[in-house]
Amino acid sequence: MAAGWVAYGPGVDTGGAPPSEELRPELADVGRLLRRGVRAVVGAARADERVTLTRILAEFLGDGAASLEVVQESWPGYEHVNVQAGLDAWLAAPGRSSELVGIVGYQHHPFGLGELLTAVVGAPHEPFGPRAGNPSRVNRACGPDGEVRPCVRCGLYLVTEGDAKLAVFFRGPEPETGMPFTGLHVAGTDAERARQVVAEIREAALAHNVFRGQVLSFGGDVFGHGGMYVPGMAELTFLRRPSLAAEQLVLDPPTLAEVERQVVEVARHKERLLAAGQHLKRGLLLFGPPGVGKTHTVRFLMSRLVGTTVIQLTGGALQYIAEACSIARRLQPAMVVVEDVDLIAEERGMHPGQHPLLFQLLNEMDGLAEDADVVFVLTTNRPDLLEPALAARPGRVDQAVALQLPDAAARRALFELYRGELAVDTSRLDDVLARTEGVTASFLKELLRRAALVAATRIPGDGAIAVSADDLEAALDELLDTRNAMTRALLGGAPE
Repeated sequence: MAAGWVAYGPGVDTGGAPPSEELRPELADVGRLLRRGVRAVVGAARADERVTLTRILAEFLGDGAASLEVVQESWPGYEHVNVQAGLDAWLAAPGRSSELVGIVGYQHHPFGLGELLTAVVGAPHEPFGPRAGNPSRVNRACGPDGEVRPCVRCGLYLVTEGDAKLAVFFRGPEPETGMPFTGLHVAGTDAERARQVVAEIREAALAHNVFRGQVLSFGGDVFGHGGMYVPGMAELTFLRRPSLAAEQLVLDPPTLAEVERQVVEVARHKERLLAAGQHLKRGLLLFGPPGVGKTHTVRFLMSRLVGTTVIQLTGGALQYIAEACSIARRLQPAMVVVEDVDLIAEERGMHPGQHPLLFQLLNEMDGLAEDADVVFVLTTNRPDLLEPALAARPGRVDQAVALQLPDAAARRALFELYRGELAVDTSRLDDVLARTEGVTASFLKELLRRAALVAATRIPGDGAIAVSADDLEAALDELLDTRNAMTRALLGGAPE
């Protein structure tokens, strides 16, 4: 080979230049190479001086840290706030001190305390892996009015209990990367104590659970990272508890008494019932055509059961039946509300071979202990789709209540309820109500709003609205007009 020529192996890009034009080493290149070499040598020499998570653990736990047993627990991602609450309470106990070491660079890295103890991750040659840094927190909702609790995203608690040393690794969910669970790992110089600590934190998380006594609704996307269903991916939303009096419900007295007896009275007399050897778990099915007040009845029950944990499932969230029942079992007294349950009568779970979700719901109901103070309230427009499954599993739903379209007396009561402070000439109200046979409460509510609008248009200005008998009839004529057939259907139906 001629002097000054450089041999290039296969695949080396020379920029298209012929060998005669290839770049030869220059003084600047030599300088860069020297500097790079110096950095490598210095880095290797100082590797033992770097503060790594493994070094922190070794110095805190002492010799043999790498061989300690690690006890692990995990929760669904939505329990992040509760585990943090339990962990905070446990750390605050007398005789216990702790230091939090933040972990950064943890994203996309599946690791735990065991890997940190043995330097599998976060080694000096992995500058972009998990490493010590400032703790980072994320605010998690803990109430219906915007209350939040800061929760550690990924951190290491170094805990001292007298002569005992414990390392507690805590990591919140990362659903965006396909890691939906909340994890807690514990290791200590006393393996038995580490196991006890995990149990104590779990108990504290239950005792300080922020979901208890709240109204909750499952939300979020059923499908996780990559479009796959991931258990624990669900999110829980806090809702304000409704405040609804019986007179606002406008149910006929026998039906109202039937509903209250099955749901409210069992809760009221639970101690006496248990003493008599009677079970508390129960299921109530509310059925009837759209617009008869099924959802309104559920809201009334929520308002009566103050302090009861309520979990609502509807729409896509019906996939979370198992999660909802798990919460209800732990936070009883509880009520699980499954709206439009007919939608899951034939729908199967996300995994091959699973039975229809309705069977899963019935199995969950059957799996509750006899003394579990949990009530299931199901609503449906299509009881015919449910009857075969319910008949095949007797006892899961022990009370079915039919809700009917309001009769004349109920329509009058609804009219007075929705009128509120609105001034209305009721001299021809009997005729108006006679023409509204077969309508729903929503229809009557819209009738009054339209009548008020007709009156406001007839007498413009800033004065209070006063609805005349003619205004009321004009609004009814408009709603009953054949051109408003679709509007009537959307309001629950009305005669031609």
